[in-house]
Amino acid sequence: MGTPLSAQDLLPLVLKLPHEEQVRLARLALRAASSGGASDAQAWRAEPPGNGEFSSDDEPLAWDSEGWESFDAPR
Repeated sequence: MGTPLSAQDLLPLVLKLPHEEQVRLARLALRAASSGGASDAQAWRAEPPGNGEFSSDDEPLAWDSEGWESFDAPR
């Protein structure tokens, strides 16, 4: 296998791209880097949410009903 490329190796090619394509490439690169090649299922198995990650001190169905009168839809 050949020598792996670095980001510095690709920079001259990236600079030749129009601005819109540079932005598109950046988005694609960020998407690829954020997944690390793993699927969502693999990521959840590797690091499941902690006990308090989705918890709340509030009552699940409790909410403040004050101030919503002006948003009442006409009937």
